[in-house]
Amino acid sequence: MKSHHVRTRGSAEGFPREEHLAWKIAEVATDPVEVPAETEEMVINRIIDNAAVAAASLTRRPVANARAQALAHPYDPGAAVFGVRGTYSPEWAAWANGVAVRELDFHDTFLAAEYSHPGDNIPPILAVAQHSRRSGADLIRGLATGYEIQIDLVRGICLHEHKIDHVAHLGPSAAAGIGTLLSLDTETVYQAVGQALHTTTATRQSRKGEISSWKAYAPAFAGKMAVEAVDRAMRGEGAPSPIWEGEDGVIAWLLGGPNAEYQVPLPSPGEAKRAILDSYTKEHSAEYQSQAVIDLARSMRTKIDDFSQIESIVLHTSHHTHYVIGTGSNDPQKFDPKASRETLDHSVMYIFAVALQDGTWHHEHSYAPERAQRPDTVELWHTISTAEDPEWTRRYHASDPSKKAFGARAVITLANGEVIEDELAVADAHPLGARPFVREQYINKFRMLAEGVIDSKEQDRFLDAVQRTRELCGGELGQLNFTVSEDVLGRAPKTPKGLF
Repeated sequence: MKSHHVRTRGSAEGFPREEHLAWKIAEVATDPVEVPAETEEMVINRIIDNAAVAAASLTRRPVANARAQALAHPYDPGAAVFGVRGTYSPEWAAWANGVAVRELDFHDTFLAAEYSHPGDNIPPILAVAQHSRRSGADLIRGLATGYEIQIDLVRGICLHEHKIDHVAHLGPSAAAGIGTLLSLDTETVYQAVGQALHTTTATRQSRKGEISSWKAYAPAFAGKMAVEAVDRAMRGEGAPSPIWEGEDGVIAWLLGGPNAEYQVPLPSPGEAKRAILDSYTKEHSAEYQSQAVIDLARSMRTKIDDFSQIESIVLHTSHHTHYVIGTGSNDPQKFDPKASRETLDHSVMYIFAVALQDGTWHHEHSYAPERAQRPDTVELWHTISTAEDPEWTRRYHASDPSKKAFGARAVITLANGEVIEDELAVADAHPLGARPFVREQYINKFRMLAEGVIDSKEQDRFLDAVQRTRELCGGELGQLNFTVSEDVLGRAPKTPKGLF
């Protein structure tokens, strides 16, 4: 890996295009290096993971609405939309599938200077692959790039510090991945990356306060914009440049300011793309920083005979966990029993309370209104607070994957003065956890979430196809979609018609 120094450049300063971060990203995307076997293995795991969480969210209102929008744009050749037959305009298929994948906040994650869900790259890159009749091998190469670029940007550039939503790293990565997929030239990918960044940079209010369904829509929008950016760039249209380093660019006005400096690592020429191997998926449908907290609560509950005797719980954790999903956010909504599912998902206090009481976590039951409003849960919930611990913050930002941690130390004080204390650094499903996810666990997750949604024969067909991704030829990538019955689709709420 080579570290690239990135800073604002004055308009009069000599700054050749070949030094722009967008150009360096485009060079990585157009490098014909082979995909390592272990990267390919993980790419397939994440295609399975995305399909699993899409199946579980298929009948939720935001997903049904996004699907309805896509179905209003049939196209031949086009791309597939989860749950239905037919083909649709690829940018709209990317949109609908992106919402389905993100709705439950249940797929993969990578956390460093910024945070991300790199699996958000899959819907737009796969949609373009289906539409353009590319092969499975092409798709794997494109996804390896999408993951690489997003994870490398996340390693080097913090967005949330400046209240910019993390999907600002997704637009460029998806555009780069599509560029690899289509074997585009460096100039075209450079322009597409710049356009994608320019059109997907927004504030992070989508993840603050009373969180709405836009939390799921935001990455789908970034993926859709990436598809459109590539289309325009292929037609010869350009982008604002230098998009990151310009005097009126992203760094100068949206991030650290004219004097800020960043170090972004990218593969050197001929170096394989392995970043996906540093990412991790979720066993539980909740914000990633709460994965280890759920597992910690499940283990600590056996030490408590009567939850009503709990006087206080303090979760000592990282800066990010404390300020984003903890009491450091100062969001009263994180203690509101009538808050939206999206808000509860971003309340580590609620999550610890329910996991402590139930000893389990479920993507629907754990968020149900009757569950959130249970009086004993509300009482326990309000005893919980978070505190930033410098050591957990240091481990959160550690560059060594073996030392990186996203957990917490829980201190439970009972009414009689007894203190129960324990900690967990990484979730059980993490590569360094007690039960790391490998292909078997990804398939089990798919089977569990597809139960009652996708019939068993269709599950078998999908799993067979996805595990043969490299062998699939042009025109066969539609097999990486799944369909469901009209009865299943009928479970989705009826919603008003929009413009389409």
